[in-house]
Amino acid sequence: MTARVHIDLLLAEDGRRTAAELARRLNVSPASVSVAVNFLVAQGYVRRERDPERRRDIYVIDDEAWYNSVVISARQTLDSARASLATAEQLGLDTPVGRRLAKAGTFLEHVIEDMLKSADRWRSVLE
Repeated sequence: MTARVHIDLLLAEDGRRTAAELARRLNVSPASVSVAVNFLVAQGYVRRERDPERRRDIYVIDDEAWYNSVVISARQTLDSARASLATAEQLGLDTPVGRRLAKAGTFLEHVIEDMLKSADRWRSVLE
């Protein structure tokens, strides 16, 4: 369902749809649309805008969505990497689990930092 909502927003000429439009176009319940949109918003693929005249949300996908989703995902992974490193320190680097967590945390930290730099470097492509 999430992929279907995402694709339908991508196919919208202006990248905008209401929940009612999504539900009607996809032939699904408004609750299904709500769950999908909440996930997409949390991951940075979609943002909500309020329609003040009709008092409803409009879901928007734009070129910045790709940058936002990469950054949100990277930050979440970086948090996990840092938690792994902290846990490795607590358990001790002389234990098998501590070493494994330290290696994983260090690897992820480096890869994600590179990814964030790359996203910033290439962001202008989306403008």
